[in-house]
Amino acid sequence: MSAFTGGGMTGARERFGRPLRLGIIGGGPDSWIGRMHRGAAEHDGWWHAVAGVFSSDAARSRIGGAAMGFDPARSYGDVSEMLAREKQRADGIDAVAIMTPNDTHYPYAAAALDAGLDVVCDKPVTHDFAQACDLVARTRKQGCVFAIAHAYSAYPMTRYARTLVRDGTLGAIRLVQVEYIQSGLATRLEDGPQSNRLRWVLDPQRSGLALVMGAIGCHAQHLACFASGMNIARVVADVRALLPGRKLIDYVSALLEFEGGTRGTFTVTQAAAGGENDIRLRIYGEKGMLDWSHREASYLHLAMQGEAVRIVGRGDPFLPPDIIAAGRSPRGHPEGLREAFANIYAEAAQERIARALGDPVPELPYPRIEEGAHTMAFIEACVASQAKGEWVGVAKLPQL
Repeated sequence: MSAFTGGGMTGARERFGRPLRLGIIGGGPDSWIGRMHRGAAEHDGWWHAVAGVFSSDAARSRIGGAAMGFDPARSYGDVSEMLAREKQRADGIDAVAIMTPNDTHYPYAAAALDAGLDVVCDKPVTHDFAQACDLVARTRKQGCVFAIAHAYSAYPMTRYARTLVRDGTLGAIRLVQVEYIQSGLATRLEDGPQSNRLRWVLDPQRSGLALVMGAIGCHAQHLACFASGMNIARVVADVRALLPGRKLIDYVSALLEFEGGTRGTFTVTQAAAGGENDIRLRIYGEKGMLDWSHREASYLHLAMQGEAVRIVGRGDPFLPPDIIAAGRSPRGHPEGLREAFANIYAEAAQERIARALGDPVPELPYPRIEEGAHTMAFIEACVASQAKGEWVGVAKLPQL
């Protein structure tokens, strides 16, 4: 189904009669991730950001909201105030977008779900698997939409990679390789001046079970599972710091066994000098392989056994309609992370509107809370594998 015009969704939006109203949690005036979320949400007209909490300091939140053009009356001092006040309004928010420090994702998401609101949440969704299972239960109980901002899985070419796997082009999948290499922690930032962001990022009680996994490892794991169509069953992992003397986890490398027995490799680090958001996915089947790199996000390399390598580009006319619809401009014109984020917001909106109108709910591939729970189970399994020095099973969602 098209992300924007297919399956009758344009008509559904017209019948709904307005953009969905979004409340922002986090993302103050100086936040690049805040600008990314807000711009993506409003990119295609599905959402309109109308309210928010923009700082953990109440006064700064109210000032920051007004500075960004929000109604001062809807620039709130804290999340509980926003949820209570918006519930009283005839034009109250339909959903929240959460882009705050990691340790706040779970309580804010739980409060929003309990208020009957849909959620778009930054990663990681929670501190641990138990909290993620709780969010799954709350989401299902309320009948809400819960999307996770795993934008790498929303690029047209990673969506096409998933299609090629699902339709059997590669044959039975034998090997999945994923890596994400960064340099943000290649120096000892913990010994230098501490910004508000660095203080929580470098605090393991706030950033999560393993710093690199909450920051980028969850993206790599999700992309591998999304494109291959398989969850991870077992893992044996090396979880440590690359920088001598560092106490925080800046590196994880692991061997993977997917459900069904497919093998995999996984490497992520934020401590590789010269690295630059270098996420790469390769999937090998019995008939051939595909290769996608964030450095050339608009292109997918497809190499079938015994054939010349093909380079498929976003916008190629032979692509399925839903893949073409996930892009905004013709082949060769640059697109990037904002448009990928926008795909997630658009799809969450389409499901929300379909439910509100009582229409059949479209099958859309945006990352869901159940996938976030699998991520948390995977992180816990990696940490446990390091402690035990052996293969560890990845927990499954309980029957809810």
